[in-house]
Amino acid sequence: MDLLEIETERTLSREDAAAWLQELAHQLARNNQLQFRKEGLKYTVRVPGEVTMEVELEIGDDESKLEIELTW
Repeated sequence: MDLLEIETERTLSREDAAAWLQELAHQLARNNQLQFRKEGLKYTVRVPGEVTMEVELEIGDDESKLEIELTW
């Protein structure tokens, strides 16, 4: 099976980032799948009832970083 990787980086307002995270959380809470788009195609990823979540917070003088990783 080929690996499909969808990676994006963009600048958003804090409110828009929160809205995107809320939509992702809504998909996880209400469905057993997540939907993503790449090059005009829609991909659906099935998510089981349990996932492993890793959270990493880096705090620096000029920049901070929060990474949230879900695996299953």
